[in-house]
Amino acid sequence: MPDPLDFYFDFSSPYGYLASEKIDELAARHGRTVRWRPILLGVVFKHTGAAPLTLVPLKGEYSEHDFSRSARFLDVPYEHPEKFPLATQHAARTYYWLYDQDAETARAFAHSVFRALYVEGRDVSDRDVVMEVAAGHGADRDTLAEALAAPALKARLKGEVDAALARGVFGSPYIVVDGEPFFGVDRLPQLERWLARGGF
Repeated sequence: MPDPLDFYFDFSSPYGYLASEKIDELAARHGRTVRWRPILLGVVFKHTGAAPLTLVPLKGEYSEHDFSRSARFLDVPYEHPEKFPLATQHAARTYYWLYDQDAETARAFAHSVFRALYVEGRDVSDRDVVMEVAAGHGADRDTLAEALAAPALKARLKGEVDAALARGVFGSPYIVVDGEPFFGVDRLPQLERWLARGGF
């Protein structure tokens, strides 16, 4: 069976959210699966010297306009969050905690976190909000709270981010197929052609 696609993203990335709504279906059309890999852009930006798009002069105003336009183009519901950018370590750690138990539950949780932020306008930087979303997927809140406070889960996420950086990941979404990287939701058409033709 062909290798899965690796889908790197941060929950605070609007373009990551848009890609998350399309990537599984796109991959399935070509007999592929997707490994979802949340990262922390704050750590990545320290390595690259970048900053959140909305905080960059001139580019910030354009990016907010483009988030909404891109969502309309892809037919994905989107409301720009009132609190933005925001920290997502609780959501990312919870994802990996769930993933170690059941990958499909983790993926469903990730979709719910993205939609909570970009459709419902909820503050997913709040640990209680993240735990509430996880509880909706069957997680025990007390067990999860314990895990989030423990060093093992923090180390797990750090390891995932370090591994992503070592692989050259510098933003969200960043998708790797058969060693070929594609950055940005606007690269999905190129990604699909690559999957269909085996490269170009």
